[in-house]
Formats: sequence, structure tokens, C-alpha cells
Amino acid sequence: MSGIGTSTWDLMSAGDNIGNFGFIGAMGQSIPFALGLATAQPNLRILLFTGDGDTLMSLGSLATIANHPVSNLTVIVLDNESYVETGSQPTATAGKSDLELIAKGSGFDNCYTVKSEDDYDKIINTVYNEEGPSLIVIKCEAKATPLVFPHSFDGAISMNRFMSSIES
Repeated sequence: MSGIGTSTWDLMSAGDNIGNFGFIGAMGQSIPFALGLATAQPNLRILLFTGDGDTLMSLGSLATIANHPVSNLTVIVLDNESYVETGSQPTATAGKSDLELIAKGSGFDNCYTVKSEDDYDKIINTVYNEEGPSLIVIKCEAKATPLVFPHSFDGAISMNRFMSSIES
């Protein structure tokens, strides 16, 4: 799954996959959606790629996840410290706000920040092997990426398509 903006374009650029769901125009909704999906589908590993802006819009969801933990959820926050989609205005993470510390303060046991490609193996281990919930903040450059759109912008079509992958 992916949150709005750059994280969706990045996920969709990996190729059309019926098992991927990308949010469009629903800022702050990807983390609560991922928690709901992880709760409803405990036998699936749920991986969410989202941005710092989307995460900042739903900080309360981090406390909810920490207090109602699901072992099959990993959230990867691509933190470019800006709202690239609307003109690259700085987010709070460009200042004093630290998403790893917010997650720890909310009660996450497994969270860390990555600032180098040297931590690639650690990320892979968290995604595939560790019990969640996990939150990984990946610091990255603020730059516009090619717009690779999801299969449909129609919410019902996108959701039905995604749900059919879970049911099969």
C-alpha cells in the first residue's frame, strides 16, 4: 500500500500489481487504513509506504497502533521533509519534529530512522522477518518523481480490485 503523492507514484512505477493499493487525494488516511487491513487480515504482512506529510496528518494513528498492536504491520515513511506535490513547502520534519521519536513516544517498540543506503539489510529484515508493528523513517531527497498513476482514480474500482487480490 501507499499513501498519497510521491509514495504512490513510486509504488506504481514498480509495475501494475493488483495487490498494491495507492491512495489518491486522501491525506492522512493511509496509516489508519493499513491498521484496519492488518487487523482484518492477520495472516498477511501489510507494508505501507507513505510520506512525512501524510504521516503528520494522522499522528494520532501512531498512538492507536501502539495501543492496539498488530504483528503484521510495517509502516515505511519516506521523509523528504516537504510537501513535494504542492510546491515543496517544508513539513514539520524539516524543523524540530522527529517521526521516530513521536512513534517511540506513542509506544512503538520497533522504530528507527535510516539516513543511508547502508541500512538496506536492516530494512529488509524488518519488513520480512520482524514482528510488528514497525515504523521505519527513511530520510530522502525532496524531488519530484515521474507521475505513474494507479490503475484507476475511482475509489470503488480501486478498492474492489485490491480486495479481489486478498480474497483470491
